[in-house]
Amino acid sequence: MSFRIKDIRARQILDSRGNPTIEVTTILEGGGRGKFSVPSGISKSEKEAVELRDGGRFLHGKGVLKAVRNVNNIIRPALIGREALNQALIDSILLKLDGTPNKSRLGANAILGASVSVAKASSDQLELPLYKYLGGIEARLLPVPFMNVINGGMHAGNRLNIQEFMIVPSNFSSFKEALLAGVQVYMDLRDILISNYGRSSVNVGDEGGFAPPLSKTEDALELLLKAIERSGYEGKIFLAIDCAANEFYMSKEEKYAIDGRKMSPEELIEFYKELISKYPIVSIEDPFQEDDWGSLSEFTKVMGNKVQIVGDDFFASNPRLLKKGIGMRAANALLLKVNQIGTLTEAIEAARMAERNGYSVMVSHRSGETTDPFIADLSVGLNSGQIKSGAPARGERVAKYNRLLEIEGELGPSAQFLSFHQIFNEKLFLK
Repeated sequence: MSFRIKDIRARQILDSRGNPTIEVTTILEGGGRGKFSVPSGISKSEKEAVELRDGGRFLHGKGVLKAVRNVNNIIRPALIGREALNQALIDSILLKLDGTPNKSRLGANAILGASVSVAKASSDQLELPLYKYLGGIEARLLPVPFMNVINGGMHAGNRLNIQEFMIVPSNFSSFKEALLAGVQVYMDLRDILISNYGRSSVNVGDEGGFAPPLSKTEDALELLLKAIERSGYEGKIFLAIDCAANEFYMSKEEKYAIDGRKMSPEELIEFYKELISKYPIVSIEDPFQEDDWGSLSEFTKVMGNKVQIVGDDFFASNPRLLKKGIGMRAANALLLKVNQIGTLTEAIEAARMAERNGYSVMVSHRSGETTDPFIADLSVGLNSGQIKSGAPARGERVAKYNRLLEIEGELGPSAQFLSFHQIFNEKLFLK
């Protein structure tokens, strides 16, 4: 049976914001088919690979027809006849075709669409679930879901500076139990918000979380605690925040504007330490602006044995930047977003580097998503043990959770689910 690529085509579709994105389909000579639709972020690191957009007035310049043409006219001729099972070869061809350090010629969206669709076509032809194709027989760990139930920052229209307030259903025996507990808290949170702020407070942000009229970090955390308490899951469900500090950093003053205050990096560290002491926060993402490596290292030094400190904008899923962070002992976890780096091979390389150096890996969606459930399979394939996929609402978020339920059912008794603290303490031991 031939695994050579017979055809590869791209088209323009829409993401969860109604913005254009690219979908790529690969067909193998043996009949395997793979389709991948590429997500997009709004809160982006300057270090991310370039997402190619058309520019101009039409669709506010957000069209991706240039990227589509790059797949159909440049990538397609180079990949037809190539061996799809050799993912490293496919991705090396894509990188050589682009020839830029940030994938700005062809666009990371075009390159990633081709890269992942080839992997999907191979798994389809082998009649293997994608998570097993990616991870082999050892792929069996279902991830702890980090569920963004209150949106702020760039993801909502309220005055919260922190971008994501997440619940972490952790101390359960299965992914299904953890997910449904998170759903219960989400429902109870909705009731609390309506009671306190009216029905408009349960309008949702880009990632399905509520966007109530709040302006203070502690107000949001208190609401989450009330919802957890009402649900009866105290001690089983914890909290996490994605600060996305790029968005409230004042570069001219070298300070951070949060909760109506201007804080130096030292003051911001104390602010986070106070939050951690007061609330059951287990994970903090991007607590400083992406070039403030010194503050990230200092924060990791004083708090890295107590909480997970996740690098997103700092690392941009890039092995080179992750290596820098490891050398500086900055953060202790990697947020893995495949479209930040642009090929499946590079994304997996970053995940493996993190694991070898005692860093946790959290596979993540983007705020502009599609209903493609790829990251669910990726999280299990990598045995990452953590996934960030938004609130249990909106089809593009729920698609990932439903796929994980399906995977857990397929694995049956061999499926594993570890609590967040089991995963975190194991990584501390590795260090």
